[in-house]
Formats: sequence, structure tokens, C-alpha cells
Amino acid sequence: MAEIKKPITLDDILSRLDVLITAVLSNKNALNIDEAAAFTGLAVSYLYKLTSTQEIPHYKPRGKMLYFDRAELERWLLQRRIKSIDEINKEAANHVAGGV
Repeated sequence: MAEIKKPITLDDILSRLDVLITAVLSNKNALNIDEAAAFTGLAVSYLYKLTSTQEIPHYKPRGKMLYFDRAELERWLLQRRIKSIDEINKEAANHVAGGV
């Protein structure tokens, strides 16, 4: 059965923005779940799903609270890069020309 999603309110947006601004301005490396959600743009519930399936790097120092390393989140967000058409064409031309 499809999940019914509630609409995002202005208060939701302002709250996430406040958390993100606080995290960015403080230059924190360890982010809690709300800060990680604001940083990545993902919903808290989706982050919980990703942690439960071990699809995203995270820490549980006391067995319950979740924390995320900012640099690891950035690497996770930037994985599986897709090459541009220009890059693919340059590689193909280089390959045909006998280059590496």
C-alpha cells in the first residue's frame, strides 16, 4: 500500500533551515539526525531507513543516538558519479586514437 505523505509546511522548512544554518555556521563535523537531514536534504525518516539497512555511514556511540560525520556524508552524497556526454565523447575519441 502506498504511503501517504503529509504536505511540507512553512514551519517545517524554517525548522530545517534553522538546523542547517546552525550546523553550517558552527562548522561541526559530527551531525545529529536533524542536522544530517538538513545537510543532505533527506527526510529524517529516510535517514533512519538508510541507517537501519546500513546504506549510509553513521555512528551510535551509546547504542541509540545517531550521529553522522560531515565529510563521510559528503562522500556518500557524491558517490556513483555520472560522466557528462562531453567526458564520454573525449574518452571515446582518445580510445579510438589509441590513447589511454
